[in-house]
Amino acid sequence: MLIDSDNLFGPRQLIPKVQEQIHVITALREGKRGTDRRQLLQVQTQFAELCGWFHQDAGDHRAAQYWTDRALQWSHMAGDPDLTVYILARKSQLAGDMRDAIEAVDVAEAAEDAARPGTRLAAVSATYAAHGHALRGDSRECMRSYDHARELLHAMDGNQAGSWGVWLDDAYIDVQRARSLSVLGDHQAAAEGFRTAIAALPAGYHRDHGVYLAREALAHAGSRDAEQAAIIGLQALNIGNETGSARILSELARLDSDLNRWRTVPSVQEFRDALNASVLHEA
Repeated sequence: MLIDSDNLFGPRQLIPKVQEQIHVITALREGKRGTDRRQLLQVQTQFAELCGWFHQDAGDHRAAQYWTDRALQWSHMAGDPDLTVYILARKSQLAGDMRDAIEAVDVAEAAEDAARPGTRLAAVSATYAAHGHALRGDSRECMRSYDHARELLHAMDGNQAGSWGVWLDDAYIDVQRARSLSVLGDHQAAAEGFRTAIAALPAGYHRDHGVYLAREALAHAGSRDAEQAAIIGLQALNIGNETGSARILSELARLDSDLNRWRTVPSVQEFRDALNASVLHEA
């Protein structure tokens, strides 16, 4: 329910609810022993990882690191190796959002090394490692890692896949690859990749729709198509305002800067006026 609400409305209203659940579970662990205590730890770990994700989407990377690190610690205490690997992969994703290339690669490779053969987790880890390579400017290793992630996904054993990272599919790898292409300067291919991913996105993924639109708009700006960038940026802004997603709004702040050279274009003016109005309203 919390994940569905996040996709529609963004994280800010949900963070207090998740933290409240963590406190409740901590209290419930008092006096419990054996299997009951371990199961409570597993649930507490999942709430902590979710709390880290909500802070990440809200743009508070320090809080995201704190809760993801707590989740990693608790996953070891809970004795759930798959959950530990998943959280390591999420730490790589967070490092990628923070543009920490070395951390993104190193943590992802550690996660892949620890993943059980045949699970989806190895493919998740390779996907995030690929973006780390893009941040390092290593195009060849980036593309090799995306190909590796796809190979791992297709070689996955359905009976061993596990319940973590169930959202990973070819379309997810494609959209991450498009993001990396944009970082590497291949803006035309990135824009096409985002457009394909947006067309295939399930209806309930409202916030992710906005993230992909914002990144597509940046790719169009990089390929000097200012009008298309502004039109798509305005669509992303509407979703950003509805969800409060800092991942959307931070991308649009970059777009605003990139479009400055075309500030006299009417569609660009419309986008920048709407963004400024949004920022003033938020303030």
